Amino acid sequence: MNSGASTANSAATVADVPEISSPRRGGLSLLTWAFMLFNSMRMVAYLPTTWAICSTGDSSQHSLWTWCTWLGANITMAAWLHEHNGNRIDKAVLINVGNAMMCLVTVLLILHQRF
Repeated sequence: MNSGASTANSAATVADVPEISSPRRGGLSLLTWAFMLFNSMRMVAYLPTTWAICSTGDSSQHSLWTWCTWLGANITMAAWLHEHNGNRIDKAVLINVGNAMMCLVTVLLILHQRF
């Protein structure tokens, strides 16, 4: 194995990383803001479903499979973001954990009504 080649490849410096242009930086900022806004609104949007299940005592209109899928998707997205962000918990991770918790509440309500 050529150790010189691997050393040369791993010796990247800050100068090797391309700088993000100003318009792209603004677009990324807007995208981040939109992600936070809509995913925060999504946490609130779970409330009518949980209220409907609680108030009617009927969960037959709600798919347990679908809610478990959404729960899994939110948990794994939070874990993926955590890993790709250097094991840091940032706002995106917290938003996905919040969405997972709302899905978990809905799953538990459905299970409670059915069993």
